[in-house]
Amino acid sequence: MAENPLDRLQELLDKQDIHECLMRFSRGMDRFDRALFLSAFHPDATIAAGPFVGSPADCYDWAVPMHEAGQFATQHSLLNVSIDLDGDNAHSETYYLFVGRNRDNSNWLAGGRYVDRLARRDGAWRIAVRTNVIEWSGTAPSMEIPFADIADIAINGVAARSPEDISYRRPLENLRNKCIP
Repeated sequence: MAENPLDRLQELLDKQDIHECLMRFSRGMDRFDRALFLSAFHPDATIAAGPFVGSPADCYDWAVPMHEAGQFATQHSLLNVSIDLDGDNAHSETYYLFVGRNRDNSNWLAGGRYVDRLARRDGAWRIAVRTNVIEWSGTAPSMEIPFADIADIAINGVAARSPEDISYRRPLENLRNKCIP
């Protein structure tokens, strides 16, 4: 880390911008938000993920039908993130936990790391090269989603694999009646 406080501040800002870039990928994939997913990558980026190797647009077009056919819901959770800055380039390693609620009601879990080379172009950090290192995978039994039997549980909104998801609502407001069990 730099010694000069202003240089340290710039490093922190760059790392925050990179972290937000990584989060756009996950949210874009889980919400099936193509524009958000693609905003995490430079258009000429290369992604290697499982059998897929190609562009961000082609990766999205390959992954979404696969997830849509296989799962009701997915969560690409990002865990430990390390970022090495080098001017307008950076390398990151991001541990992830993937969970998918399969259409047969089992749960698919996988863990690994996204290893990325990022570049700042026109002031924006985006992924230039990504490889997905899958380190483990398995299934787990499922159970009913808790509280699904409460009459107004969904009035605030429900999970959706689109920008119709509650997380896009602005401003977010509680529409449920007060209840203290």
